[in-house]
Amino acid sequence: MFGLTSFGRLFALPMIAGALLLTPAEAKKSNVGGLYSISIAGFKIGRGTLSLVLQGNAYSAKVSLEPAGIGTLFSTGKGGAEASGWLVGSKVVPSKYRMASHASNLDFYVNLKQGSGNIRAMEVAPNFKPNAERIKVTKRHKRNAIDPLSAALMPVRRSKDSLGPKACSRKLPIFDGWTRFDIKLSYEGTKEVSGRGYDGSVVVCKARWVPVAGHRPSKASVKYMARANMEVWMAPMGRDNVLIPYRIAIDTKNGRLLVEASKLRIDGAGSDRASR
Repeated sequence: MFGLTSFGRLFALPMIAGALLLTPAEAKKSNVGGLYSISIAGFKIGRGTLSLVLQGNAYSAKVSLEPAGIGTLFSTGKGGAEASGWLVGSKVVPSKYRMASHASNLDFYVNLKQGSGNIRAMEVAPNFKPNAERIKVTKRHKRNAIDPLSAALMPVRRSKDSLGPKACSRKLPIFDGWTRFDIKLSYEGTKEVSGRGYDGSVVVCKARWVPVAGHRPSKASVKYMARANMEVWMAPMGRDNVLIPYRIAIDTKNGRLLVEASKLRIDGAGSDRASR
């Protein structure tokens, strides 16, 4: 079954510099608190939480994952991650990322220090075992890359673009500490949602996973993920020019993996889509 650690690296289904920073007195503050249900083939296997604070163009985010439902029969693993950085136009420029989890009697840990869109220093455990087939991660792969949690933030330059094609017109170059991959998004349309703390429109993006480095090309899981159907629904948070995941769907060999908001709390000035 698709493990919580694997999901955490993916999820939690972009890096350029320079903008004027708002002073604390001027900076608008938005807060998001979310509970997410994780299921596969219709069976609940886990739950997650999201906490996000955006003040001016600085962000701080935390997520946690744990088994739930029938997931407790297969895993006792738990995990969490936190990230911080800046939003510059339609780009995300992370500064720090830390992830820790325990699953299958193993501890997983990642600590990334980032700047100007580059991975500058890192600590990772455990390391991959040597394998001649594995595509080596080089310094080039750590340039213009972001961590998985920061990639969940989707800023757009103008609020009017938040529910249109420009919201999905992007490639997310992600480095999780072990592998470097891209998530390529394309616009599919919009939907109306309600009843889970957010009533309004979401933008629907088709997603494609593209392996870049750190993977073994012959592995069946790599080949499958490269052609798997994926979809992301994004909802505006506090400010209409920043979107966050509302729903992530990935077709797996065991059925559809679905991560969906079960409760959202969105607070902040600058949005006409307040939480209920």
